[in-house]
Order: sequence, then C-alpha cells, then structure tokens
Amino acid sequence: MFPYVLDHEVASALPAVDHSGDEVYWSSIARIERHLSEVTRASDGYRDTLVELSRNHPEWPVRALSLRLLARDLPEDATARAAIGAASHDDVDWVAFTSIRLVGELRITEAMMDLIRISGWPSNFTRPEYTRKPVGCGAAFTKRALVGILGTDDHVRLRELEDEHFADTRRRIADSRRPRESSDVVTVPAGPFIAGASPEQMSGTGPFRMDDSDNVWHIVDLPAFAVDRTTVTNERYARFLKEAEGTTEFDHPDRLGADHRPAHWHDRRFNRPELPVVGVDWYDAWAFAKWAGGRLPSEQEWEKAARGTDARVFPWGSTWDPARVNYVDRALGTEITDLAGLERALTAVTSHDHPAEPVLPADALPEGAGPYGTLQMAGNVWEITRTNFFTRRDMEPFFARREPVEFMNRKEAFHVLKGGTWTSPSACLTTFYRGKDLLTDRHNEVGFRCVYDA
Repeated sequence: MFPYVLDHEVASALPAVDHSGDEVYWSSIARIERHLSEVTRASDGYRDTLVELSRNHPEWPVRALSLRLLARDLPEDATARAAIGAASHDDVDWVAFTSIRLVGELRITEAMMDLIRISGWPSNFTRPEYTRKPVGCGAAFTKRALVGILGTDDHVRLRELEDEHFADTRRRIADSRRPRESSDVVTVPAGPFIAGASPEQMSGTGPFRMDDSDNVWHIVDLPAFAVDRTTVTNERYARFLKEAEGTTEFDHPDRLGADHRPAHWHDRRFNRPELPVVGVDWYDAWAFAKWAGGRLPSEQEWEKAARGTDARVFPWGSTWDPARVNYVDRALGTEITDLAGLERALTAVTSHDHPAEPVLPADALPEGAGPYGTLQMAGNVWEITRTNFFTRRDMEPFFARREPVEFMNRKEAFHVLKGGTWTSPSACLTTFYRGKDLLTDRHNEVGFRCVYDA
C-alpha cells in the first residue's frame, strides 16, 4: 500500500537507522525523534517533511512519530489532518492505530469514512441488540474514535449525525448515478423476512440431502428495493456490449479493460435474444449492473425477492412442483432419482448438441413466479450475487493482473450463487440453498439479475 520511497533530500537530513541489534535500533529511532523535535514549527517545509515521513519512511516507528508530531504542532492544518487520516490504511498495525487514535482526538471528520470501512456504521455497532463478536485493538480504537468524533454513543442520534454528515456525499452519488436501464422491475417492500433454513431443512431428506448447518433460520431486515423481473437476457446484454466497447467506464477496478463478451455468445442453444445471458463471470455481471444503473443483489436481497416473508421453500410456495421450474429432469429429458444417476446424466452433456435446448426464455414458466412477481428464481440458470460465500459480506476482489490459478483457493474469490440451474436437482432449487463459484469462471449454467434503489 505504501511505496516506502523517501525523498532523497528528506532522507539525507535524518540520522541513519541502525539494524544491528534491538537496543541500537531503538536508539537510532530516538535520535530521529530528537532531530525532528529540534526542528521548529516555523521552519520551511516542516509540515511537508512530516507528511512525507508519515507516508514513506521505511521504519514504522518513524511513520507513527511523524503522525504524532503533525497532531501536536499542526492540529488545524488541512494537509496534516489529511495525512493523519490516510495513515489509517498503513499496513503496520501501530501506525494505523496511531492514526485512528489521533483522528478521534482531533475529530477529523473527513476521515470518518475510512474508519467506517473498518468498523461499520456507529449507529449500528452501538445498538443494544447489535450482534457483537470479540475484536482486536484496531476495531476497538476505531469504534472509540468514531463515537468521539460524533460526540455521542446513542445509536438514534448517531444515525441522525451520519445522515447529516454524509448528505452531500449521497447527493453527489445520486446525481452521478446512471438512469436505470430497465423498466421491467418489481418492488420488494421494506421490512424483515426469514432467511436460511429451518432445523429440519438444514439436514434435508431424500437422495440429495445436504448439511446446511451454517445457514439456520434468521431474521433479516432490509430497506425497499427494486429487482429485475427476469434474469438479464441476451438482447439486453447486447446493448451493454455495444455501449461498453472501447471503454473501461463500467469495469470493476480490479478488472479494467475486461472483455465482457459471453463465452457462449455463438452457441445457438444459449444465444437467442430471449434467453438468459450465460457464460459471463462476476466481473462481467458487476459491469453490466453498473451500466444498468443498479448493482448485483446481495444474497439477502436475492433471497427476500425469491421467497417473500413467509419462509417459503420455493418461489411459488413450499410444495415441490416440477411443472413450475426448469431443472435437470426437464432439461435432460430423463428422471433423476439418485446421485449416481445425476452424475451419469451430467457426464453425458456435450459442448455442442446435448441437450438441444437446456435453458428456457427468461420469461417462461410464469406459474413459478415468486411472491413479488419475479420469474425463474428457481432453476434455468444460477444467479450471481455480490456476496462473498465465506464472509457473507460484499465481494472485495483484489486479483488484478493475476491468473485464476493464483487465487482459486482463496476464500476472497468465491461469491454466492442462488436459485439452481438447468443441471440442478430439486435440493438446489430452494430459496435458501447457497451455491458458490470462482468469480472468474464462465459457465453456461450461470446468469444474473440486478437490483436498484427503490
């Protein structure tokens, strides 16, 4: 994160750091402290020297010292305050902790969002019912700093102060947001719903039972949002490709310059205009969502849109009905009764002609609609979400210029898939089932839909 390339003039003016032993190391750090302390505040370049040291000195004690001197001598200077806030991202803990503590003491409001990214919103973590877990020094310092900046630990008042402080930021974001590129949406109202599986559903029954013990029933409260009635079609995706050609405007920062053309764009089984677009990866879906003026759904948004508030097992209800869904039996034209049979049927699938029509149009099977009118949230194609499978938080990929083989075993690289697909048995078609996929994989079984602010 920090290049640690110190300006030559600044470096040459400082005492050298001696690494030959612990005592001499700390003695040389002390000499640097004395040297900096002897420089008067009025000297030319004092502030800029400290800012440079806080960003680029290779020894973390010197970076932390520079932050303390900036806070002591220049507490109201805008450049100094910005440098103190920026150091909250230093990759050495005690530099970051020094920054966070000083941000709280000086009430550097412009650094609040940096701290919120670490701990979450103060109005959340101060709520009495907020689910807490043991934290380390960093999270503890961050929470104390945020409460110190805002001057209260009352969660209701904190929410008001957050809304006031970030009002201009939210307005700028809203003003820059693209208009929604879809009128075929349904609204999911605000409020709580039951997510996950019941104790009986967690262990499952039948030939495809599975352990879903990490997904027990829980209550999730969501604001209202709009969601595409159908998965994104090839026709709609083609409009995105035309506008995205030759620009990185819509690309995820981790994959600038990506080629968003679907892998199966020339396969007649998958490329008809009315079919769901498939053969795209997570980055392609993310870019389309940005172009469309929306975002990929979180796992929770997707699940509420699919099942509503009555904890139904399938979008249409809690009783299995094969006539309402495109799944493996329908797509392959054979009855699958056990795991061995499923594997035999899937290994007979070919890259060019079998099955002849694996996916249905995105608006087919209206009798399988969910409670808000969404179609095919069970079967046909898996649907990409923005949620990390392991952390259950938004995906934050950092794999630029790296090949998939380098991160295919990293938990950060797997997002949640929902809904099942044309190769799925009924066990994978429930509203609560959690699939996963590597974010760079492109399958003819995977598509997506977008959500939008209500």
